[in-house]
Amino acid sequence: MISATHRKLPDPGFALIHADAALIVVNKPSGLLSVPGRGAEKQDCLVTRVQAAYPDALIVHRLDFDTSGLLVLARGKAMQRCLSMLFQSREVDKRYVAIVAGELAQGAGEVDLPLIVDWPKRPLHKVDWATGKPSLTFYRVLSHDAERGCSRVELVPATGRTHQLRVHMQALGHPILGDTLYADPATRDKADRLLLHAEHLAFVHPQSAAPLSFDCPAPF
Repeated sequence: MISATHRKLPDPGFALIHADAALIVVNKPSGLLSVPGRGAEKQDCLVTRVQAAYPDALIVHRLDFDTSGLLVLARGKAMQRCLSMLFQSREVDKRYVAIVAGELAQGAGEVDLPLIVDWPKRPLHKVDWATGKPSLTFYRVLSHDAERGCSRVELVPATGRTHQLRVHMQALGHPILGDTLYADPATRDKADRLLLHAEHLAFVHPQSAAPLSFDCPAPF
């Protein structure tokens, strides 16, 4: 297992976890885009920062602007295709940790609710049984804080829809603390950021076929 002991890249604000000739793994902070957005003010992002040190770095998957944690980049287009196929075929084990409002009725379970973009309210997404895409999340309660009225949960997305974990937790009645899009005002104001972090990634190296496992504890 490869731990999150790491050195800093030249650009401040995110950390390098692993780098080899095929791929790069970094810890993205909350409040940083994965890729450039529209407009000059949204050009600062993770991929351009990584490219300052590794010019051949290309994005493979994304994390929300507000989500922190492990993110993989490919070195070159060939590796980008290989790694993208691993993610698309669900051959990558992903695990997140979040702090959600309230105490869940069950210690573990699943949320199987189809999701689709809410076009009049973009970038929001919503549950839609008629046209939504199949979306499945497994959850496990790690602890409950009665004083704060919240729970720490482990989230494992079986699918990779946009905002999936955020919408599924909100639909379950336990929105993520600090979520400016899906939480009620009281839950949103309990944290100064979205308390959602990608803490674990595991997959087979596309070149060597060696198993890779990365862990990066949540900063909350």
